[in-house]
Amino acid sequence: MKKILTLLSFLFFCLVACNNPGKQALKSENDLDAVRNFIQAALYGKYDEARNYMLPDSINEERMRLIERVKLSPDEKRGLATASINIHNVNPVNDSTTIVIYSNSFKNDRDTLKVVRVKGQWLVDFNYLFEHDNDTLMKKPVNKTDSIK
Repeated sequence: MKKILTLLSFLFFCLVACNNPGKQALKSENDLDAVRNFIQAALYGKYDEARNYMLPDSINEERMRLIERVKLSPDEKRGLATASINIHNVNPVNDSTTIVIYSNSFKNDRDTLKVVRVKGQWLVDFNYLFEHDNDTLMKKPVNKTDSIK
């Protein structure tokens, strides 16, 4: 009887382990949550997890693969993994698009991400990081040489 109980306990443990909730699709509650989840996964070097928070398209995927190929020193990896996320500006463009300017405490470089709501789920459009102008939401100042006299 004891062997049967042990076997049943083992089978129950295996069944619970196979139904790991960590493998379920990850979702964000709102726009800032999506940005935070995406950045945090990327800082930890968990690019597959970061993809769960990213708008799935070929350009986003290619850019994520490029980031994955960047070789970091152990000190850089540790610095990024322990970095905190600093949100500098949140600009809701409309009810389904938000622009977020952020930095991390390791690099302290400001970057900008766009997050969009698609079918009720907030997803980061990683393309925006590469396509926007000067990591700012402000208009560029007019150069005096560009003005008409």
